[in-house]
Amino acid sequence: MEAIKPQIAQEAIKAQVRQYISANFLMGGNVADLRDDDSFMGQNVIDSAGVLELIAYLEQTYGIEVDEDEMIPDNLDSLNGIGHYLQRKLGGARA
Repeated sequence: MEAIKPQIAQEAIKAQVRQYISANFLMGGNVADLRDDDSFMGQNVIDSAGVLELIAYLEQTYGIEVDEDEMIPDNLDSLNGIGHYLQRKLGGARA
């Protein structure tokens, strides 16, 4: 049962972030077209200023602080990246 919990949490995180991106960046675009592994910058969904907005959202929503060395595409440039990053970040307090 323990192995299922992180996956559920990650899916919930991705759904919340997808909703935020849809409301704040897609401006009428179809969020269904955004796959979990699509690059936000590569798909022209978010620009560099948008990344800063996304970071502020993640910090406020999940009560974390995104350190400078964590501001890399692997962590913040796709729904999968954010899901994995937040899972590690939030789980790190308990580990």
